[in-house]
Amino acid sequence: MSTVLEAELLVHLDQQIASARRLLSYVLAQGTAIRARDVEAVLKRLAEIQSEMVSRAKLETERTGLLQRAGTALGVPATQVTLERLCALVTPAAGRAAMERSAELRGLLAEIAREHGINRALMRQELTFLAHLTRVLGQEPEPGYRPPGGAAVAPAHRALDLQA
Repeated sequence: MSTVLEAELLVHLDQQIASARRLLSYVLAQGTAIRARDVEAVLKRLAEIQSEMVSRAKLETERTGLLQRAGTALGVPATQVTLERLCALVTPAAGRAAMERSAELRGLLAEIAREHGINRALMRQELTFLAHLTRVLGQEPEPGYRPPGGAAVAPAHRALDLQA
């Protein structure tokens, strides 16, 4: 059993969880900003999310190294290293802690994915409304089906129809 690998594994999972919590807070804040139609806050949250994704890329590089070292210790390629196999290399207490942290991380990542999906739908809805509003104000025809001959009929806008 490797105490170095054990420490690396638990520290790495803690870093992954901390990163996922930050990312979730940014995604939730972005959703709040989208609902409030606060463009500056949406852009600020987007910058924070992008910054955290850079940090997460570094964590993935560290994860790859950890899996390679565990693979070497197990005598298997890194691609075949699972958490269960990793736990065989550490003490039972550390194995339980790693399993608990992994479950927490999976839960956080699922929540991030769900909230990000909601944010994307909200932004798509806002952009669709904005596109519609822009077309109406610019008196552009709506995209879609046109009668045979391809000529689009401009919508008539009437404020009053009066006859004398």
